[in-house]
Amino acid sequence: MNLSKHRALHLVLVAALLATPAFGKDKMKDAGVGVGPQYDTTHVYIDNADHYDAFVNSFTATFGGKPSPRITANIMPVDSSTQAQYVWTPAGTLSTFAFQTPIPWPFGYERNGYLVTDLDQAVKAARVAGAEVIVDKFKDPIGYDAVVRWPGGINMQLYWHFTAPSYGTLDTVPDNRIYVSADRADAFVRSFLKFSGGKVSADDRKVNAGEIGRPGETYRRIRLESVFGKMQVMVTDGHLPYPFGWEMTGYEAKDLAGTLDKAKASGARLLYGPVDVGDRDTAVVQFPGGYIAEIHDVKAH
Repeated sequence: MNLSKHRALHLVLVAALLATPAFGKDKMKDAGVGVGPQYDTTHVYIDNADHYDAFVNSFTATFGGKPSPRITANIMPVDSSTQAQYVWTPAGTLSTFAFQTPIPWPFGYERNGYLVTDLDQAVKAARVAGAEVIVDKFKDPIGYDAVVRWPGGINMQLYWHFTAPSYGTLDTVPDNRIYVSADRADAFVRSFLKFSGGKVSADDRKVNAGEIGRPGETYRRIRLESVFGKMQVMVTDGHLPYPFGWEMTGYEAKDLAGTLDKAKASGARLLYGPVDVGDRDTAVVQFPGGYIAEIHDVKAH
């Protein structure tokens, strides 16, 4: 890319980042290297560029919000090309991609990206906490990135921008849904909490496994909270009926039935549920382009 094109692309991306809708009063918090859950973007790889508009339209029709301008660029540490677009909603943020070239490994296996205040410090903190860095620091058109792997094989991207983004706070904070074996669950939790400075909000060893497609059984579920947002850790034997394990994020809805109606009306398919699992009702949907997501409500205690 020549210098003039690079500058033009940089300006487009910066404009996209600054044109962020406010979903609530923006109360920026900082704990360690973290910034806030509105900057935890689920990475969505669209299976076909022809489905891009259908996916974005369906997701925003379901949850509200708006997309950034779509750009085409190389955002990888090696030669490649992808269409890319942020999608901001009051229920969670997405980084979406439709690659025009083969996807360089191990990209596509990182579940999300966490904005950090200092990438070098974040990478060091992740290593100290027990993660391995599987893609070392690299530069993209608007900042720096790295990919880390936590105990249990959980890949996440860390990112930092030259121009700090300012996103409005979320109406509801989504769950980062982690599936991990009993062999590595405690190691994962210890490692991530050391990195994030978070806490265990619940550790229930016998909850309704209807939540993961196995009604009539129980399983262990750990819920974490940190400056990066919410995380739900499902400790299983790996005997998971489809589509469980493919959904990376769980979105909270005030009205689950109404949200599912919006999703279906905009082209999404209901894959599971809704089912009552005690403290919430839950369902799983697939949006155009292949993205699978859990959607739930939270019952009053």
